[in-house]
Amino acid sequence: MKICMIGSGYVGLVSGACFAELGNNVTCVDNNINKITNLKKGIIPIYEPGLEELIIRNIKQKRLQFSSNISESIKKGDLIFICVGTPTKNKSNEADLKYVFQVVKDIKKNLNKYKIIVTKSTVPVTTGDKIEKLLTTNKNKKLFDVASNPEFLREGEAIRDFMFPDRVVVGTNSKKANNILKNLYSPIIKKKGRYFNTSRRAAEVIKYAANAFLATKITFINEIANLCEKLNVDVTDVSLGIGTDERIGARFLRAGPGYGGSCFPKDTRALISTSKKFKTNLSIVKSTINSNENRHKYLLAKIREILKNNLKSKKITFLGVTFKAGTDDMRDSASLKLIPYLIKKGSKVSYYEPTGIKNDFDKKKVAYFNNIKDACKNSDLLIIHTEWNEFKQLNFKKLNNKKKFKIYDLRNLYSPSKMKSKSIEYYSIGR
Repeated sequence: MKICMIGSGYVGLVSGACFAELGNNVTCVDNNINKITNLKKGIIPIYEPGLEELIIRNIKQKRLQFSSNISESIKKGDLIFICVGTPTKNKSNEADLKYVFQVVKDIKKNLNKYKIIVTKSTVPVTTGDKIEKLLTTNKNKKLFDVASNPEFLREGEAIRDFMFPDRVVVGTNSKKANNILKNLYSPIIKKKGRYFNTSRRAAEVIKYAANAFLATKITFINEIANLCEKLNVDVTDVSLGIGTDERIGARFLRAGPGYGGSCFPKDTRALISTSKKFKTNLSIVKSTINSNENRHKYLLAKIREILKNNLKSKKITFLGVTFKAGTDDMRDSASLKLIPYLIKKGSKVSYYEPTGIKNDFDKKKVAYFNNIKDACKNSDLLIIHTEWNEFKQLNFKKLNNKKKFKIYDLRNLYSPSKMKSKSIEYYSIGR
C-alpha cells in the first residue's frame, strides 16, 4: 500500500518506519526542511532504541522516503495518516488542533482519488466529525473516508509496541475503510481479538481513557508509597500483592517521581477540557492531575529531610534527567521542577544523562558530565532520577570519593538492606 504519514515526529516516524518494514511504500512528510534533509541521511531527531537502524534499512530497500512536498505526497498516497502534534493550548487545557486542521486543508486541495484519512494524532472526541465536515463537498464526498486509529506506543518501547500490539483500534463505520485498514495491519494482528473495529468517536475516547487510566495507576501507587513510608511497609510488596490480581494488573504500579512525557500530562488535561464541554465531571482524572503536579513537592520535602534542611552549597548529582528511561524526552520530567528549586536554594547541582546534555537547564548553573564517575565525584547526595539500565549495578563507593554521602533512589533500583550492609545511607520511594 502507498502510505503518506503527515508529521515526522515521534508517532509519524515510528509508525512510518514500521509500516515500511511490513512491506508498504511509505512517505513521511514534514514542513521542517532541515529535519527531512537529515532523515534522508538516516539522522533522526529523537532517541528511540532501534529506530535509526529500522529507518536506514528501509531507506536502502526503497520502501521509506522522506519529503517536504505535502501536496505531491498526498496525491500519491492511498492512506493518509495525520501524525502532527496536538499540544496543550497556553491559556487552557484544550488540545491545540491547529496543525491537524492545517493538514486537513492540504488534504482537501489534493484529493485526486479515493483515500482513507486516518487520525493517529491524539485528538478530542468529535474531531473526526469535524475533519469529515471540512473535507466534504458535492464533488469529493465519495473520494474519502475518515477513520480514527490511535497509537499506543510507549517511548523507549515504541517499535516493539507497534510490531507486537496488545490491540489495534480502528474507528470507522465504513466497511471499505475497515477492510483496507484490517488488511494493512494483518501481519501484526494474527492473534484473535487484537484488531478492534468500533465507531470513530469511541476510538477517540479510547485513546484518552487509556492514558488517563494508566496515569491514574501511576499516581495511585505513588500516593500509596507515601503511606507506606509512614507505616514502614515496602511499597514494592504492595505493588506485587495487588498487581497479581488479574483485575488490576502489575503494569504501571511502580512508585516513582510521577508521570511525564508527551502523552499523559497533555492527554489527561485535554480529557478534562472535553468533559467540561459535555458537562461531565471526571473527578478521578482531576485528582490524578492534581496529585501528579504536586508530586515534586513531596520529593523536595524528602530531599530537605535527607540533607537536614541544609541545601546551601550541597553538591547534588542527578543520575538521569529524562522523564523515564529509553527516551530523550524531557517533557514534564520531575527533574524540571526539582533542579531549579535546588539551585535556587544554593545547592550545586550536576547531572549525568545517557542521551546527552539538555538545553532545559541553565548551563551556567547546572553542570553536565558525560560520564557517571565525574558527575558523582564529591557529591553529598546522589539522586537516581531515571531508571536507565546502566544505573542498576553501580559501585557507589568507587564512584564517590566522599566517605559520607547519601543516595535518594526515586526508582527503587536497589535493596535497602544491601545498601545498609555496605554502610551507605540510602533512601527510596515508599520503603
